[in-house]
Amino acid sequence: MPRSNVIKKDTFHYLWSKSHKPVLNIKPGDRVHFEVNEVNSGQISEKTTAEDLSKLDLSRLYPLAGPVYVEGAEPGDALIVKVESVKPANWGWTAVIPGLGLLDQEFTNPDLFVWNLRGASRRYARFVKNIQVPLNPFCGVLGVAPPEDGSFEVMPPGKHGGNMDIRHLTAGSTIMIPVWTKGALFSTADVHAAQGDGEVCVTAIECPGDVTLSFDLKKDADLETPCYYSGRMFGSNTGYFATTGISPDLMEATKQSVRGMISFLEENLGITRTQAYMLCSVAGELRIHEIVDRPNWVVGMMMPRSLIKEERKTSSRRRS
Repeated sequence: MPRSNVIKKDTFHYLWSKSHKPVLNIKPGDRVHFEVNEVNSGQISEKTTAEDLSKLDLSRLYPLAGPVYVEGAEPGDALIVKVESVKPANWGWTAVIPGLGLLDQEFTNPDLFVWNLRGASRRYARFVKNIQVPLNPFCGVLGVAPPEDGSFEVMPPGKHGGNMDIRHLTAGSTIMIPVWTKGALFSTADVHAAQGDGEVCVTAIECPGDVTLSFDLKKDADLETPCYYSGRMFGSNTGYFATTGISPDLMEATKQSVRGMISFLEENLGITRTQAYMLCSVAGELRIHEIVDRPNWVVGMMMPRSLIKEERKTSSRRRS
C-alpha cells in the first residue's frame, strides 16, 4: 500500500533551489497531502479592500509547500505526479494589480473581488450580476528544483515546471515533469478554484486549499518540458494528452509544444512525422496556458486521448 504523508501549512519556502533541504522523503508510489497557503501568504483575507493591494509585501508571494525528495529520482527521469484531489477553502479572491497582467498598461487602478465559495455543491461561484462561474480547482504551481545553482523566483515557469497555471491539471489529471537534480525536490503552491486559459489579469480565483498528490517515476524519460494527461473535463469525454512549450518568445513556445506532440504521435501511433504534423492540424487544440508570468509563457498542444494509444509513452525528445 502507498504511504500517506502530510506537509503542514507552516512548512514552506519562497524560492526554487536545488540546495534546499527536503522536508519529506518519499518513495515512488507514495501519496502526499499538502496544506497549501494562499498565494500571498495570507496577506489577503475576506476583509481586504482594493486599497490594501498597494501594501502587499511581494517578497511573500508563492509560499511553496515542500520540497519533497523522491527516492530514485535522477536527472533524465520524469517525475509523474497524479492529482488525486484539490479542495479550495471557502473563500477566494481575484484582483487587478497595477503593473501586472496582460493589459497592465490599460488597467492601472487596483480592483479586488472576494468570492464566496461556501455551499453544498461548490460547483459554481457567483460573480457580479449573478454570473455563475464553474469551479474546477487545481494548483497553479507544480514543479521541481531547476538544474542551475542559486535561487530562483517562482513567478516565471520553466523547464522545471513551476508556475505554469495549467487549468487542466484538476483531480484525475497526471503531469510528467523533467527531473533536473537528484531526488527531484518537488514543491507545489497557488491553489485556484477556477481560472481561464492564460490567466490574463494575472489572478485566478486565488485561495488556500488542501491538495493530495501521488508520485511515481519514469526512468530515462528525457523530457525537455512537462507534458500531461488531463481528466474528463472542458467538453471532452476522454480528456487530453498535452505537450508544453515554455519560452520568453510566444511563437517559440508554440513551436516547442507542437514539435513535442509530433514526436509523441510519431512514437505512439506508428505514423510518420509528416502525418503527425497533419493530425495536429486537424485534431489538436492549441492553448495559451499562461501569458502573464513574464518573462516566460506556457503553450500547450492538446490531443484528445480517444485518438492516441493508452500505453502513455513519453516523447523521446532529447534535452537541448
